[in-house]
Formats: sequence, C-alpha cells, structure tokens
Amino acid sequence: METLDKIKKQITENPILIYMKGSPKLPSCGFSARAVEALINCQVPFGYVDILQHPDVRAELPKFANWPTFPQLWVEGELIGGCDIMLEMAQSGELQTLLKEVAERH
Repeated sequence: METLDKIKKQITENPILIYMKGSPKLPSCGFSARAVEALINCQVPFGYVDILQHPDVRAELPKFANWPTFPQLWVEGELIGGCDIMLEMAQSGELQTLLKEVAERH
C-alpha cells in the first residue's frame, strides 16, 4: 500500500487520531506527551500512530497535511493542529466539547 493511501486510511478509520512520537503510555517527546495527556483527559476513545515506528508516514504526512511538525491531531478527517493548538483548545474547553461530540457520533 502506498504511504499516502495508508495515511488516508488511518485518518478515515479513526474519527479521533493522533500522530505522535511514541505511544500514549510511552510518549517519546515532550510535545507528544502533553498533547496525548490533553487527549486522555477528554476521556474519549482515540487512535494513534507512532511515527517513530513508521518512517514512511513520518516523511509523507507533513507534506499531505501541510503541517511540518508532530504531534498532529486529526478529527473526522480534518487536521486540528499540533500540541500548542491542542493545549489552547483544552484550556478553553473547546477540545473536550469537540471530541465528546465526535465520540458520540461514532
């Protein structure tokens, strides 16, 4: 499967998906750790892809997303943003509202 097809499939199959370094239990960078913590605090199911285990995705996703850094949060096929955006949304309550609504639909 082509990398781009794999990325599109991951985004389609996971209503809430984070591309990160490491896993939710063992994040491999501070930004991924803070971002996944914000996700976990929302108490909704989400998928993740460890880009350190998938160098092809790590290389292609920034071009596809037009977003150069990781982590990346995707919700219902749309890029929400990275760590800073996620934390701002979490502080305002916007992240929790969005993710709970999405989780209820799926």
